[in-house]
Amino acid sequence: MGCEAEDVQAIVAGRHPDPFSVLGLHEVAGKWVLRAFVPGADRIEAVDPKTKRRIVALKPVAGADGLFEGTASRRKSRFAYHLSITRDGHHWVADDPYRFGPVMGEWDEYLIGEGTHRQLWHVLGAHVMTHEGTPGTHYAVWAPNAARVSVVGDFNTWDGRRHLLRRRGQTGVWETFIPVIGDGEVYKFEVLDAGGHLLPQKADPVGFGSEHPPRTGSVVRDIGDHDWGDAKWMTKRAARQRFDQPISIYEVHLGSWRRVLEEGNRPLSYLEHAEQLVGYASDMGFTHIELMPISEFPFDGSWGYQPVGLYAPTIRHGTPAEFRAFIEAAHNAGLGVILDWVPGHFPEDPHGLAKFDGTALYEHADPKEGFHPDWNTMVFNYGRAEVSNYLIANALYWLQEHHVDGLRVDAVASMLYRDYSRKEGEWIPNKDGGRENLEAIAFLQTMNATTYGEVEGIMTVAEESTAFPGVSAPTDAGGLGFGFKWNMGWMNDTLSYMSEDPIHRKYHHSKMTFGLHYAFSENFILPLSHDEVVHGKGSMLDKMPGQGAEKFANLRAYYGFMWGHPGKKLLFMGSEFAQGVEWNHDSSLDWHLLDIAPHKGMQRLIRDLNTLYCANPALYQQDATPEGFEWIEENNGEESVFAWIRHGTEGAAPMLVVCNFTPVARTDRRIGVPEQGRWVERLNTNSEFYGGDGRGNFGGTHSEDVAASGRAQSIQITLPPLTTLFFELERG
Repeated sequence: MGCEAEDVQAIVAGRHPDPFSVLGLHEVAGKWVLRAFVPGADRIEAVDPKTKRRIVALKPVAGADGLFEGTASRRKSRFAYHLSITRDGHHWVADDPYRFGPVMGEWDEYLIGEGTHRQLWHVLGAHVMTHEGTPGTHYAVWAPNAARVSVVGDFNTWDGRRHLLRRRGQTGVWETFIPVIGDGEVYKFEVLDAGGHLLPQKADPVGFGSEHPPRTGSVVRDIGDHDWGDAKWMTKRAARQRFDQPISIYEVHLGSWRRVLEEGNRPLSYLEHAEQLVGYASDMGFTHIELMPISEFPFDGSWGYQPVGLYAPTIRHGTPAEFRAFIEAAHNAGLGVILDWVPGHFPEDPHGLAKFDGTALYEHADPKEGFHPDWNTMVFNYGRAEVSNYLIANALYWLQEHHVDGLRVDAVASMLYRDYSRKEGEWIPNKDGGRENLEAIAFLQTMNATTYGEVEGIMTVAEESTAFPGVSAPTDAGGLGFGFKWNMGWMNDTLSYMSEDPIHRKYHHSKMTFGLHYAFSENFILPLSHDEVVHGKGSMLDKMPGQGAEKFANLRAYYGFMWGHPGKKLLFMGSEFAQGVEWNHDSSLDWHLLDIAPHKGMQRLIRDLNTLYCANPALYQQDATPEGFEWIEENNGEESVFAWIRHGTEGAAPMLVVCNFTPVARTDRRIGVPEQGRWVERLNTNSEFYGGDGRGNFGGTHSEDVAASGRAQSIQITLPPLTTLFFELERG
């Protein structure tokens, strides 16, 4: 009944391609033969799981340390058993992982092989479950070119020979069920490549948890049923996230929003953020919080943009359950949560996806396609069905399992073009000879069509810095299918204008107006993101010319311009109270600045801008249509004055926005208006409440039959220096 010599050698060496055909219980010539492999064991018996009575004593196989074999001659059929093990005087009873059958079904195999398994995380990864009546954890991983895969951890002294996985047909998936192991267990996969070479131990590509960096192991996390308490938000989410609704986003890096100095300067946990960040963002009038990447990442300095664990909320702030509690708290406060999502590239860390089974599995083999020169990272192979499936399933995972409301896709431009940041000769044209990455385009279209089709009320956002057409157009019209696109051109032009000394702004007037030539070509978000306050760019306050009060006045006027301009809003944390220094991911924001009047005033302004914005449909209903915007004064470069009307849909009162970007007051200034009536001054960035000198219009003014700005009606106003004013028409 003994094993073949080559089987014995392969089992002991941990190189057997099908260990389940040798180990465990097998019927051989009408008898039940049991084999077990426990390196270092002195004695092994099979015992009844209930009575613990011996069923059969296993004998050591000669020349094979740890391999034991025995025949249960009196048993007529398959029987349940445990292994009673003795080693160096220590004794314990354990279940045998090789006695369990497969977990994956044929339908799962088919969908994985086809690259269409949209709930991939239900199958791959580590799942706490009860299998064949026994509690434990099921492990499964895709490694089609591996000669052998095993799971290692403290439970087997990190011995890759102990728990080998079963290959599942032609899918490239390996799986096993290990009894007893449950939530909190640290593990990795040990992989032999096709040539039998041992690779660096790998974290689970679909792992739901990770160790604290710099440790790199995956951690079993039970993400089973969660008793969600956010039904009220979820039922109204679709209406709240439409392009004709107010969307004002507070972008946050969880590691540095606020820290606990008294406890080693540690960042807040998800639960602390659920109370403090959620409460703050809600009080400030934002509609959404956008989190810089929270998928597990090894290097703090990447800010999360080089993820390794795409399915694991970073342990830096807590467990998946605690992350869900944060999402739930946001929803119950009326806030949506958007995650920065990074399907564009991944780092070369040896425990990550790179050369996962010894081949270029997730990435392209040719560095002209598979290596990103800007970030020294690997580029996903979007043309491979399994890779595209892995990423699309990941998007669905965050949206479905964690009730995330939207995904902002990072660095879309780097995905769309094969020659992005590459010199001539360093890239490979597409099949038509062009520079567009057709596979990435198809991936993004499928991702958007799938997420919008399968999860009601979500939103996707593209950080796309080129003039690629149709980013937010529907996929059935040839677009990429995103809900929104960051308006990078608007950001670059307007910040360039604001950095000019006011005396020179008249020569750059078009930088503030050019964005209106294309403002309605996409569903735009106006972003003042973290990218504008890093790498020597200084803080938002630093970008403003002048000294002291003038810098604050410039920034207040600019924020007013932004909130009055067509497009949804995004502001990076700290910018709302004029953080004085450039953002540092290792430090807390300078919250103490709120004890200083100009900073407190800036915070009040952002709160009131959000309140005004959300309360007035003219400021958001027609963001994406030209009918929502009307220039009043577009070409007054000499005075650096801009004036326009925002229109809502039928019945909404129009809003007049007037900006003065010089330090010169314009008294008795006439501004044309489209309708007669009283124009109420709803917000003045020069208010003393915000840190200005208080000059304004005493609550508003009536229109007169005096022509100005090409209109028969006009209002006469005081336009303070470096100020933005909002006037709403009061009808009736």
